[in-house]
Amino acid sequence: MQREEYEQNLTLLTGRVVEAADISKELSDEELLLLVEQVVRERAARQYLSVATRRQLKRDIFNSLRRLDVLQELLEDPTITEIMVNGADRIFVEREGRLYLTERRFVNEGRLRDVIQRIASRVNRAVNEANPIVDARLPDGSRVNIVLPPVALDGPTVTIRKFPENRITMEKLIAMGSITAEAAEFLKKLVRAGYNIFISGGTGAGKTTFLNALSDYIPEGERIITIEDSAELQIQNIPNLVRLEMRNATVEGSHAISIRDLIKTSLRMRPNRIIVGEVRDAASIDMLQGLNTGHNGMSTGHANSPGDMLSRLETMVLLGEEIPLVAVRKQIASAIDLIIQLGRLRDRSRKVLSIVEVLDYEEGEITLNPLYAYKEEGEEADGSIRGRLLPTGNALRHTQKLLAAGERVAEG
Repeated sequence: MQREEYEQNLTLLTGRVVEAADISKELSDEELLLLVEQVVRERAARQYLSVATRRQLKRDIFNSLRRLDVLQELLEDPTITEIMVNGADRIFVEREGRLYLTERRFVNEGRLRDVIQRIASRVNRAVNEANPIVDARLPDGSRVNIVLPPVALDGPTVTIRKFPENRITMEKLIAMGSITAEAAEFLKKLVRAGYNIFISGGTGAGKTTFLNALSDYIPEGERIITIEDSAELQIQNIPNLVRLEMRNATVEGSHAISIRDLIKTSLRMRPNRIIVGEVRDAASIDMLQGLNTGHNGMSTGHANSPGDMLSRLETMVLLGEEIPLVAVRKQIASAIDLIIQLGRLRDRSRKVLSIVEVLDYEEGEITLNPLYAYKEEGEEADGSIRGRLLPTGNALRHTQKLLAAGERVAEG
């Protein structure tokens, strides 16, 4: 069956299912599936439909009414890590770090907009022409970014970052070659001792995944507060866990709860550790002040190197507050103990590229102490990069927290 004919059948039969549904009650998924089966069977009695076509029609009709339409199959495909919808008729996916244009498309823009409203309503977000940019999440934790016209010139745009069904642990990262067992053990000691750690990297470098894995090292007896703009963190094995999520303003422009608000209130919640999913604005000053007042914490940010991450933090603080640069740099040097830089190599693999200790503010600059650095050793026949994260030979300089926790690290 040609695509145009298939889409005509899909639109027709979906309409018949809606007409046949009993509007006086909410149908269960099982009842809706039976109704879809009946409508498709009746159509097949009048027009030849192959077994594969009937199966696909039933799946697409159900998904369009109860799930996320043509996106549902892509979401259920474990090989896909990202879905990019550029208007109703262009849907791209990422597999193993590479982008592909799929054959899937929405019947019309109206169906795409219905799916967008369904996604936004699940997390109590409003998205419309007055508020055309929204971040949301799916029930499985996948992150969603939505941009509507007139901002998106070629139609509604949806980007979905999927997270694996089975959470990636540090052991899996070691097996994948993203980090060495030696470096992971080093980080384990620092996390348990309460070092303030910042994870830096570009888009798609795996910052949230790494933060989740690193959180497994947090002692179970701590009280943890997580703060995010859209909840993605999967902190496990922490009984005393409080998860906070920002709230956008209403249509009238009121009742917004910002990351800054959440950081400030978290300090009154008796946390042992504060985890901010990502800092990208003036909330960075509140996070730094929290880390400088006896609270331990971890966070992530977009940057191409540890030095760039420090510069970005400076810029974000200065955009939000009129503070002398010297004071900003002293705050950063005092608040952050360690920066872990992640990146994607040309073979699309994700690696820890460096682990750097933040030392002190000296002579107008923040000094860094590189502890581990990724060294490329060659390239395999299949194009994969061969290399290892190696110690630089420099010893950790600030060992007070380790000593207080009864931990030891080998000297450089």
